[in-house]
Amino acid sequence: AARPGVIIGKKGADIEKLRSKLATMTPSEVKLNIVEIRKPEIDAKLVAQGIADQLVRRVAFRRAMKRAMQSAMRLGAEGIKITCGGRLGGAEIARVESYREGRVPAHTLRANIDYAEAEALTAYGIIGIKCWIFKGEILAHDPTAQDRLMMEAQTSGVRPAR
Repeated sequence: AARPGVIIGKKGADIEKLRSKLATMTPSEVKLNIVEIRKPEIDAKLVAQGIADQLVRRVAFRRAMKRAMQSAMRLGAEGIKITCGGRLGGAEIARVESYREGRVPAHTLRANIDYAEAEALTAYGIIGIKCWIFKGEILAHDPTAQDRLMMEAQTSGVRPAR
């Protein structure tokens, strides 16, 4: 959650209510683990849902998209792409508008891209929002692999291949 304090409540009262309601629905034991998202501005699901909430409150779609893009880029995203589709601005004919900032390499397999979709139910119909956030490239799949290579090289006396 972006704001875990809201979910937990005062002295954990709200989380206990949630746990008891979930326990009545399921026969097994319920374990809740609430994790704080450090930078909600670069989490695709929260960005898409934030834009959807703004569209429901009748904020101009371009302003909502551009504001979300600026805050994501300011907080360390390498690139962001947001697409809105539907009866934008209450138009009779539906269309799709997309904005990009930075780079979003969709074909690069090692790119760390966070993707999410959200829907905004407006008076004119549903507007779909898609969000791609590029957070950088994943260079080493296994973080301990490099250390293991170095240890093996030291024990055998052979330099590791680069």
